Amino acid sequence: MVTAKVWVLKKHFEGFPKISDFDLKKIELPNLKDGELLLESVFLSVDPYMRPYSRRVMKEDDIMIGTQVARIVESKNPAFTVGVFVVARSGWRTHFISDGKDLQALPSGWPESLPRSLALGTIGMPGLTAYFGLLEVCKMKPGETVLVNAAAGAVGSVVGQLAKIGGGKVVGCAGSDDKVAHLKKIGFDEAFNYKTVTSLDEALHKASPDGYDCFFDNVGGEFASVAINQMKKYGRIAVCGAISQYNDSVPQKGPYVQMPMIFKELRMEGFLVTSWNNRWEEGLKALLKWVMEGKVKCHEQVTEGFENMPAAFIGMLKGENLGKAVVKV
Repeated sequence: MVTAKVWVLKKHFEGFPKISDFDLKKIELPNLKDGELLLESVFLSVDPYMRPYSRRVMKEDDIMIGTQVARIVESKNPAFTVGVFVVARSGWRTHFISDGKDLQALPSGWPESLPRSLALGTIGMPGLTAYFGLLEVCKMKPGETVLVNAAAGAVGSVVGQLAKIGGGKVVGCAGSDDKVAHLKKIGFDEAFNYKTVTSLDEALHKASPDGYDCFFDNVGGEFASVAINQMKKYGRIAVCGAISQYNDSVPQKGPYVQMPMIFKELRMEGFLVTSWNNRWEEGLKALLKWVMEGKVKCHEQVTEGFENMPAAFIGMLKGENLGKAVVKV
């Protein structure tokens, strides 16, 4: 009999999440049946999507949603061997039982030298979000200029590097000078701290006087309202996230996008990475290759201890992470 620790959503978030909105519980897991396996979480992911999705798909006292890299510790399923690592979407828990149908193997050829936590970030869902958002939604072409906000985060940092691989110019913005320095270090052509510029409009114009062909938007709100006016004619905007609005108790007004959309004949498209589920293997293979070649650099913010899951989640929403935020059990 194994005792699993789980974090449940004690109370739906009102405004910014608080530690008191979560509750740590213990669950006794039953013995395995034929076809089942027992897994132990090694790394768990905290991501912005958890904030809006918690309200959409969860009830209070449900185990918090999320993804982990887990190790198989016991198996009664001949398709799975003890000691193998997989990616699972089983929420915030230290141990869980699976029939194997909801598990995803790490990409083939994963070297021992590469942290398995990257399967939650650059070589996982966030990396795939960057991959398909830039290539399929923005349809970036060589020589084009790409704007990325929240550019030092798990998705934005990969978008910028993929744009460089594709022959584009990249402008990124982030919320601290350290993050700006990191963006320049990993190859962004221009980067600035949006919190310290006197005028966002002027900063965007200075970074690319000719405007932007592609805008990968992770933030929404006022930033998007300003940036859309800097788009070139026939520009494309991939709406990936709206982190500036996730914690609002009262909806923001605007942005009002119709005029620039009309006169510049822009295309603006929201997307979910799950639309390309049938092509995940392709994307993961490409991302792994670029990481191994050193063309895509990875940075992780690792929090130690399962008991710190809520703090890591809240810190990520506050923008305290550089790169992908993960928790090591």
